[in-house]
Amino acid sequence: MEPKQLREMSDEELAQKRLELKEEIFHLKLRRAAGRLEGPMKLRQDKRDLARVETVLRERALTRAEG
Repeated sequence: MEPKQLREMSDEELAQKRLELKEEIFHLKLRRAAGRLEGPMKLRQDKRDLARVETVLRERALTRAEG
């Protein structure tokens, strides 16, 4: 997911997306441990998307705190 798309989302949508990504990462890690993970790049991409979501949320929190 592109950062531009994330910045267009509301805070509630971002919070929901964060929960979905955390859940997906959890399930992917379980599949990896069981040896049934077919696309290891999916785990990597989801981790990066989660980091992007959290970055946008943090930027918004800092902006609110400043002014």
